[in-house]
Amino acid sequence: MTVNERIREVRKTLKMSQKDLAKGICISNSYLADVENDYRKANDRVVKLISITYGVSERWLKDGEGEMFYKAPDEKMTRLVSIFNELPPDFQDYALEQLEGLLKLRKGVIHLP
Repeated sequence: MTVNERIREVRKTLKMSQKDLAKGICISNSYLADVENDYRKANDRVVKLISITYGVSERWLKDGEGEMFYKAPDEKMTRLVSIFNELPPDFQDYALEQLEGLLKLRKGVIHLP
């Protein structure tokens, strides 16, 4: 199995469309389609982004050795990344500010009146 075939397998395992996976790692849908159809070679950046974003073992992606995931795929994280990437940049900034505020609230740094 090639790197490109393993990328397709990851996407199918995550039950994602090409569009959603491409959006999740900030590449074009057409580029991902070309990779999956062996028209283009998956570069190291794409492999690294898939690994970081979806918890996929880089070693498995590159060489097919070991387990597919270095951590179990997190459905909530996958959804979060997909939704976040659909937002315009100013909404992304706002979402990050809100999440950071929730984290501070949880840690007791912020106290509500």
